[in-house]
Amino acid sequence: MHQEICVLYVTVPPSLSEALAKSLLEKRLIACANITPVRSLYRWKGESCDDREDLLVIKTRKSLVQAVIAAVKAEHPYEVPEIIALPVIAGHAPYLDWVYAETDGQ
Repeated sequence: MHQEICVLYVTVPPSLSEALAKSLLEKRLIACANITPVRSLYRWKGESCDDREDLLVIKTRKSLVQAVIAAVKAEHPYEVPEIIALPVIAGHAPYLDWVYAETDGQ
């Protein structure tokens, strides 16, 4: 039995999403990152904001979550980037095995 797998949500400016995903892949911190455009409505420093962003849906091992967070923070332009990790409680076993194998260099 292998370690638990997690999914992270990270929003980024569209101009940086591909570079960030590729950087995390090259470091073998993640197995996969899906990039999808989103519209984010939120309040920041007392102001209402309405921004176009990309959402990275990242798959990795639970043991690598803190390293992924550190790497995202190092490359992210936001003062407070959205980085949320969620446990995967079930999934297609061959896919979960693949995620584990792709992050095996850690």
